[in-house]
Amino acid sequence: MSALTLSASVPYLQPPQYQFDDTDPIERTKKGAFFNWFYFSINIGSLISGTVLIWVQEKYGYGIGFAIPTFFIALAIGSFFLGSEVYRFQIPGGSPLTRACQVVVAAIYKRNVDLPVDSSLLYECHGKRSAIEGSRKLEHSSEFSFLDKSAVILRSECGDIHNPWRLCTVTQIEELKILMRMFPIWATGIVFFTVCAQNSSMFIEQGMALNNQVGSFKIPPATLSSLDVISIVVWVPIYERFIVPIARRLTGKERGFSELQRMGIGLFVSTIAVAVAALVEIKRLESARSEGLVHQKVPVSMSILWQAPQYLLIGVGEVFTSIGQAEFFYNQSPDSMRSLCSAFALVTVSLGSYLSSFILTLVSYLTTRGEQMGWIPDNLNEGHLDRFFWLIAGLSSLNFLAFVYFAQQYKCKKASVL
Repeated sequence: MSALTLSASVPYLQPPQYQFDDTDPIERTKKGAFFNWFYFSINIGSLISGTVLIWVQEKYGYGIGFAIPTFFIALAIGSFFLGSEVYRFQIPGGSPLTRACQVVVAAIYKRNVDLPVDSSLLYECHGKRSAIEGSRKLEHSSEFSFLDKSAVILRSECGDIHNPWRLCTVTQIEELKILMRMFPIWATGIVFFTVCAQNSSMFIEQGMALNNQVGSFKIPPATLSSLDVISIVVWVPIYERFIVPIARRLTGKERGFSELQRMGIGLFVSTIAVAVAALVEIKRLESARSEGLVHQKVPVSMSILWQAPQYLLIGVGEVFTSIGQAEFFYNQSPDSMRSLCSAFALVTVSLGSYLSSFILTLVSYLTTRGEQMGWIPDNLNEGHLDRFFWLIAGLSSLNFLAFVYFAQQYKCKKASVL
């Protein structure tokens, strides 16, 4: 896994689906640990590719620099094929999007039909197995009751054969309900990754206005983002070996924290991280004024190492939120939708980057009207980058409060035991 990341430097990959039995306590524990070490291995590969390989390429040339990841990708391919023997393959159960559309269409078609008081009268397959291949039955829930109308059995539908666009099972309806319940939680991840996007954008701009001379070394501002990866590599073992056992004793939960609690901690820490960046910028602007550098586009004497805490805190936030998010969407998604939901969760990464760019563009436009200097001019000594960071921190705080609200309202899925 590290070899794959080493060669491609891809920071976000998908874990394999259906490899853990949710009904087995031992496998549930292993599943929780898997997500931690999965993310750990990705970042180990990212760290090596961003440091060691760059050094090899500069020292010995690009030939050796590309030969090393080529060798490791060959090992990874061999490992992949060897591991395929023990991989748990799931029989495809049809398109989940089609099933969701069927529920909506059937509910609209039966919009004038009254729901039965007894939910057991709603249509469902007999026995423990679901009509959806490879999926467990889901218990009926009271939310979004309008969708339940798609499971009301009309007199014309009493036979063995029915139109799937007119009559749906309770499990099929609950699949859509789960997606609707998860959506607000999913949306809060966008702002989290907006904060993380500052690692490769405004944090670097801030670093370019600081003194990057540390002893006899000059630290390129962009390389300081490696502290984020280092923080993840350090904190994943700490979380798995120390935090989980301690939290388990305190909460009595199998993994110490629930997925939502873990995500919430990460959202809070990421808010602190960008607030720290704002405080560092306030200190930097004070240095620029005291050194008479306000109108000069030169770095201040303040060390670039002042940025270290904000990078390290972002890494801690990722350990809690990014891994917690992956585990949440794996556990809470319907059995037949795990691939879809895991992929859907990764969309927040790109949307977070887009939102960061949009906010930056909007701030630049609004603050430069009327020939004003703006918050983020070419010469940061004349600007107010601190206000931009406070804006992101405020947005992240509101996002955290929204997450807490939706997390309290969230009801976990209930699946039958086969």
